[in-house]
This record gives sequence, structure tokens and C-alpha cells, in this order.
Amino acid sequence: MSTFLFDAISHFPASWYEREKQETNLASFVDDLAVLHFSIVLTAKWEASDSEDEDRRAELREELAQLRHLYDEKLDHIAMTFGVDRAMKAKEEVEGVYRIARSRKPAAASANAGPICI
Repeated sequence: MSTFLFDAISHFPASWYEREKQETNLASFVDDLAVLHFSIVLTAKWEASDSEDEDRRAELREELAQLRHLYDEKLDHIAMTFGVDRAMKAKEEVEGVYRIARSRKPAAASANAGPICI
């Protein structure tokens, strides 16, 4: 490493590095939360579909319960690690991003399915 680069890096306080690391970790947790939320929305849409038989709908309900549990656990982890305020902001951010139109049927149920409304 060149002396110039080392000198430039050493001028940043250690707290700056910790803050950057914490923000990166928070972003990773929020991404995970978003994936879970999107999975919940899609699974709920499939579970409500008339094209699924009762056995498949029961499986989807079970999967939906597991996804919701994982979502709540991830949200709790964010709250315990980064604070309740940050967890609530993450929840608002994630739940505001993914929306599926109510009239939209799952892709397999509709032959002319276009892109999912997000």
C-alpha cells in the first residue's frame, strides 16, 4: 500500500469505519426483509388463487405462516441490533416498495400474463 493511501485512510476516525460497517449491515438486513416481504405477497396471492386445489392451498398457507414468522424474526433482529426506530423505518420502506395489483392473477393462471405490478 502506498504511503499516500495509508496516510489518507488513517485520517478517518475509527467511528467512521464502524458507522459505515453498521450501515452496510443494516442495508443487508433490509434487503433480506424486502425479499421476505415480496415472498409473502406472492405466496398470499397464490394462496388466494382459484386455480389452486385445496391441498396446494393448504401447503401455501403453511408456507405463508413460515414466511411471516421469518419476517417478524428479521424485523425483531433489526430492532434489537439497530434500534426500534430504524426497524420501523425499514418496515415502512420495505412494505412501501412491493405492491401487487389486487386484480392481478398469478402468471400460471393467466395465459396473457404481463409483468407483475411492483
